[in-house]
Amino acid sequence: MSVPTVHEPEHRHIDRSESRLPGASLDELPRLTTTVPREYVHRASVAEVFLTSCTRIDESRFTLTGQWPRAHTYFYSRDGRQHDALQIAETIRQAGLCVAHSELGVLLGQHFVMWDLNWTAAPEQLGIGATPTDFVVDAVIATEGRKNAVTVKRRLEVTIRRDGRTAATGTSRFTCLTPETYRRLRGDALTPSPGPGPEEHPVRMDPAEVGRTLPSEVVLAPTDRPHCWLLASDTRHPVMFDHAGDHIPGMVLLEAVRQASCALLGPAAALIPVQASTEFHRYVDFGSPCWIEAAPLPDQRDGLAGFRVTGRQHGKTAFTSSVSGPVVLN
Repeated sequence: MSVPTVHEPEHRHIDRSESRLPGASLDELPRLTTTVPREYVHRASVAEVFLTSCTRIDESRFTLTGQWPRAHTYFYSRDGRQHDALQIAETIRQAGLCVAHSELGVLLGQHFVMWDLNWTAAPEQLGIGATPTDFVVDAVIATEGRKNAVTVKRRLEVTIRRDGRTAATGTSRFTCLTPETYRRLRGDALTPSPGPGPEEHPVRMDPAEVGRTLPSEVVLAPTDRPHCWLLASDTRHPVMFDHAGDHIPGMVLLEAVRQASCALLGPAAALIPVQASTEFHRYVDFGSPCWIEAAPLPDQRDGLAGFRVTGRQHGKTAFTSSVSGPVVLN
């Protein structure tokens, strides 16, 4: 069932929280802030919704607003002074979903196939201040192929601004599928078991070796192959597995990219991502080994390190990613 959209003469919004004060007309009342519906960004927990509004500017341009918390249980920097750059990737993901559902007529219950996700951060704009970080997302969506076709792709371009300054830019391409089409696409993999519990996995990497703090945050297990790990995420994690699904979420794969890069650096150092480009070739299924391989990228700018990370399952490439950023010592 779709959440009803309220129309106004000039723009359409999906944030509609207002309080009624005695003797005050609607025009005199302040506009209060709330999140967009969690269903619009495919999250089960309201606490994981970063967006607060969406407004159509014209047929292809939209403006969204949002807020990053000062402290997040999973997206955080090592010193606690910077927002985790992977929040940018999650914000781009949420922006595409929100615009599609609220403004493009994509029904709730339809499935999204993400083909790629690319972003570049401005680290100087990711500092944590005395209050949560409010931001604005300028979004442009273009359609690739015939409209209303089952295989139509949409390309999203975003600029995330904080206090008028660019904090990040990014792009993504995705396809929206009906439940019937998605069932045909996934076949027998549509309703698998959620996979083995954490106690059945091989022992995971030490958190310090992959740039994390807590054992539950680690998504890689060691193997006897050099520069290769086994994807071993905890399916009970409340952020990475916020809602039920039939495959490993893309954000878990992006975290695996970061952790594999840190593992190559060794326990004395960690990568702080400022740029990443990822292509998703096929879903990563539960219950089957997914091998994560990493290699350094040459010819990086001064002070930056770069890595190429590949995920393979069933003998096929599931995703490829390049990531770069400065290296900090532990």
